[in-house]
Amino acid sequence: MTNTTATADLFAPNTLGALELPNRLVMAPMTRNRAHADGTPSALMAAYYAQRAEAGLIIAEATTPNRVGQTYANIPGIYTDAHVAGWRTVTDSVRAAGGRMFLQLQHGGRVGHPDNSGSIPVAPSPIPLPGTIHTPSGHQDAVVPRELTVDEIRATIADFATAARNAIDAGFAGVEVHSANGYLLHQFLSQNTNHRTDAYGGSVTNRIRFTLEVVEAVAAAIGPERVGVRISPAVGANGIEEGDTDAIYPPLVAALAAHGLAYLHVVFAEPQQPLFQRIRQSWPGTLIANPNLGWGRPLPADGGKDAAETLLAAGADLISLGRSFLANPDLVTRLRAGAPINQVRDAHLMYVGGAEGYLDYPTHAALTAAA
Repeated sequence: MTNTTATADLFAPNTLGALELPNRLVMAPMTRNRAHADGTPSALMAAYYAQRAEAGLIIAEATTPNRVGQTYANIPGIYTDAHVAGWRTVTDSVRAAGGRMFLQLQHGGRVGHPDNSGSIPVAPSPIPLPGTIHTPSGHQDAVVPRELTVDEIRATIADFATAARNAIDAGFAGVEVHSANGYLLHQFLSQNTNHRTDAYGGSVTNRIRFTLEVVEAVAAAIGPERVGVRISPAVGANGIEEGDTDAIYPPLVAALAAHGLAYLHVVFAEPQQPLFQRIRQSWPGTLIANPNLGWGRPLPADGGKDAAETLLAAGADLISLGRSFLANPDLVTRLRAGAPINQVRDAHLMYVGGAEGYLDYPTHAALTAAA
């Protein structure tokens, strides 16, 4: 469903499978570290997502399908009854505010630490994350992960499928499988993190196998129309060096396209980049594109509207924005009106817990009333 400049309207209604979306703006998944220590979503999280319910779709933050997959402290899980009940409170709050939600499923792989998860991290190969990782006691050197056995790979795939069923039980409309940004599935894709010599390493066919098997299991568990996949071609997050980006993604996307999934979500999409254009041409369904607004730099004054419209004109169907939604609970209203946006305040507040820097970003209406 490729768009043209004639249909590139951020605020036009759209559909995603059976979901009716009021606009084409998607709130991207963003780690915020506001869950309880056991991974149960908090009341703060319910309020935070409900504030942003005017988004066409909310994709909730990276959520681990099992304990060993936990990345950092206070990351939500979806593998216990308490997790499901906590997420149900979130989805009920968003639904009451008129919103729709998917849940991103993320296994950290080597991006983890025993002080966060209670276990040695696991990965395709025993190659540690470069540098340090944040733990409850501060930054510590990353540890060497255990190489997953084939039996453990199969068990992890089963954990993703169970997590997807739990997400539906928790009230989500679907799930996004996270195969991006240097986490476990991306580690299998990339040459510098996957040195295996079995059926999950070596050739491109072998390195994309794990992502495909996870997606197939999740689709079988809840239906392909409820499953999206996130990819980040050439994004070097968490020490990733794919090595052969242009060789990995065309066969991966082609194989995913055969499953009738809800969407494909491309991180830091560049509309003029040949690989993005190739992905758009080969992906038959909904494509969500996430523009690069310059991580670590101030948000553009228009909140990303120009970049979003450029991607729509290049063929994207929906546009995901992260920090713009973080700092502007009423982002859709602001972009529609051309109103000024809030900039992200003190970046450390993104991850330290509590309501400050989380629930206290003002709406444009509140600012206007106070003026």
